Amino acid sequence: MTSSSQPQHLVIFGAGYVGGAVARQALARRLRVTALTRNPDKARALAEAGASIIVDDLAADSWHARLPEGADFVLDCVSSGGGGPEGYRHSYVEGMKSVLVWASRVPVGTLVYTSSTSVYPQDGGVRVDEDASIDATRADGNPLVEAEDRLLASTVGRRFVLRLAGIYGPGRHYLVDQLRDGSGEVAGRGDHRLNLIHRDDIAGAIWAAFDAPAEVVGGVFNVTDDGAATKSEVAAFIAGKLGLPAPRFTGEPAQGRRRITPDRVIANNRIKRVLGWRPLYPTFREGYAAILGA
Repeated sequence: MTSSSQPQHLVIFGAGYVGGAVARQALARRLRVTALTRNPDKARALAEAGASIIVDDLAADSWHARLPEGADFVLDCVSSGGGGPEGYRHSYVEGMKSVLVWASRVPVGTLVYTSSTSVYPQDGGVRVDEDASIDATRADGNPLVEAEDRLLASTVGRRFVLRLAGIYGPGRHYLVDQLRDGSGEVAGRGDHRLNLIHRDDIAGAIWAAFDAPAEVVGGVFNVTDDGAATKSEVAAFIAGKLGLPAPRFTGEPAQGRRRITPDRVIANNRIKRVLGWRPLYPTFREGYAAILGA
């Protein structure tokens, strides 16, 4: 671990949409940042911002020797990188195995893993908190759940799992893009509720875990805003901002998805109560208004 005379050290595995934002915030806070990514372009951008970069495959062990000192904070927010079930397993499960081998050999303070609320199978409009059953019965064994379980069963530092709702934010607004394409159609069902979270509020939740009081030794937390709303309500709001009519809904999954997102309300009470987190964008209205205004 770093001494009191040195900046605290943050290691980020997966420096994409969320990880890149957290890296830049950490540099602004004058932390020392090391980021591992497979993407040379993202590596260059973060190196220019002041981060130390490792370009490697998280699931390998070749990067271990390049991080011999450990870290005060560790963020595993790697993405699947495509490749179907094998790609998911490689990134999430094999990646987590590699992280935990490394973390068992070096000092590590707090480790945060960003999972997904897609681990919940519930439908029918029910309210879902962290004690709800999760879906470990998929044919691929649900690599997100396995990665969570491996982290929580380990003994490295403090361990937090953040289950993220549907991510949106600057440069990532698929629903806006669908409305702008001129077809007048949106994938999915308009009567299903969307659970959303702005990228900046994910970063806030990550910092809340890193900065948690010492007596909070970890746990599982849903990260979603306060305003679950039907997809038709969200789409109508965005369409109005764009000066477009409300869209029709196809009733079919979006391209690349296996199913329509279930209809449920993800609860965020635990992270508010335990970590004191509050969203900067409490509902989609504030979040999309900021995006469209920019």
